Amino acid sequence: MDKRFKSPEGKRLIYESYDKLLGLWGVNKKELDIETQYGKTHVIICGNSDNPPLILFHGSGDNSVMTWFPNIREFVHDFYVVAVDYFGGAGKSEPNDSYLKEFNVVLWVDKLLDTLGIAKTNIAGVSYGGYLTLAYTAKHPDRVNKIICMANYPYVKSFNGYFLSYLLVIRAIKILLPEIFYLSEENAINILRRFTAPSSDVPLLNVIEKPWFYLLKYSKVVKQKMTYFDSRAINIIRNKALFLIGDSDRLIYHTSVINLLKNNSLNYKIIENTGHIINYEKPELINKEITTFLLT
Repeated sequence: MDKRFKSPEGKRLIYESYDKLLGLWGVNKKELDIETQYGKTHVIICGNSDNPPLILFHGSGDNSVMTWFPNIREFVHDFYVVAVDYFGGAGKSEPNDSYLKEFNVVLWVDKLLDTLGIAKTNIAGVSYGGYLTLAYTAKHPDRVNKIICMANYPYVKSFNGYFLSYLLVIRAIKILLPEIFYLSEENAINILRRFTAPSSDVPLLNVIEKPWFYLLKYSKVVKQKMTYFDSRAINIIRNKALFLIGDSDRLIYHTSVINLLKNNSLNYKIIENTGHIINYEKPELINKEITTFLLT
């Protein structure tokens, strides 16, 4: 049985909801499986190949089709979009033993870009996808034009950086408890709502409530490797990145995070009345910020 799923039936339900939601994207697309040294990587490709490329990375335990549902129709107007299912989530990528032992984000992304014939790209990531975006850019900046990092920040080598990493884990546990131990569709929705701002109204969440429930109930987050960024990496990121953080993000928004961004002279914007699933809560604004930054 696939280690990413708790049962064959759970995998079937997640894949069926994946396909159903993909059908609601409302754009021309093709799905492709790319063989890499870490397993089969599933990507969804949309838009005109003559447009600037844009690689998309979803968050931890998630998948591309759910994450980018609110944004994809706007993205394809200006970009050649490649939405990537990361190995650690509930998408259609299938990791092998090498992923569990020695995953290297640079080798992995290089393989994807080489296979797709992309020499240099823009990248956008949300949550853990923001980390993947930063990690690749810091190690291979020559292949990256600009990046957008949503609902995340660079984990720096400092006492403050280590403190924030532990705080992130504690905050994630608080969001999930106690409902994660008594999981029903209602409890899954309660957890989902905690990822939004308390006063925000997000009609699009109705579309993903069932897929979200299946994800929590039947999937398991496979090992996710993280590293801290040194001063050289921060200098590279500074010249390429825009950070977008919601002011009601229970995971990421914290005085120490904002000070980290300020003290390192990183380009960031705080989005008002917005939580962790920032691109669902303010899709029009986020689409505009991404397009404007990447194309100017």
